[in-house]
Amino acid sequence: MNPNELITFFKRDLNKLIAELELYNDEEHIWQVEKGISNSAGNLALHLIGNLHTFIGKEIGKTGYIRNRELEFTQKDVPRGELIVSVQGTIKMIEDSLSPLTERDLKEEYPIMKFPNVETIEYLLVHLLSHLNYHLGQINYHRRLIDK
Repeated sequence: MNPNELITFFKRDLNKLIAELELYNDEEHIWQVEKGISNSAGNLALHLIGNLHTFIGKEIGKTGYIRNRELEFTQKDVPRGELIVSVQGTIKMIEDSLSPLTERDLKEEYPIMKFPNVETIEYLLVHLLSHLNYHLGQINYHRRLIDK
């Protein structure tokens, strides 16, 4: 795998996140939770933005991002347009952070311990893609359940 392939996957899936947010018929439904659902689509989107800016932007791209993880799950009623702009900014941050990397860089150790063992940058990026897709699936299901 090379950095450009990883960028392509992140862009594809973050654009799917934008599409999901745009598909809600009622913008208020983005923030709705119901029985058995612990997180709204809006909070999951904020969580994905924070997660990617932390583990890619801050650690790889040296953006200086400061995460407020608690706010990702407690903030409410961010306008849909603002969420979409934040996701678009996340795509740009990923492009800026990963494009300078080489395949050799991907084999280097990730700078902080996130897993029980020291892992490579490539390993972490694949993990972040699977995390993104896990929550993207939750958002898709949330939309179809809530936004009838």
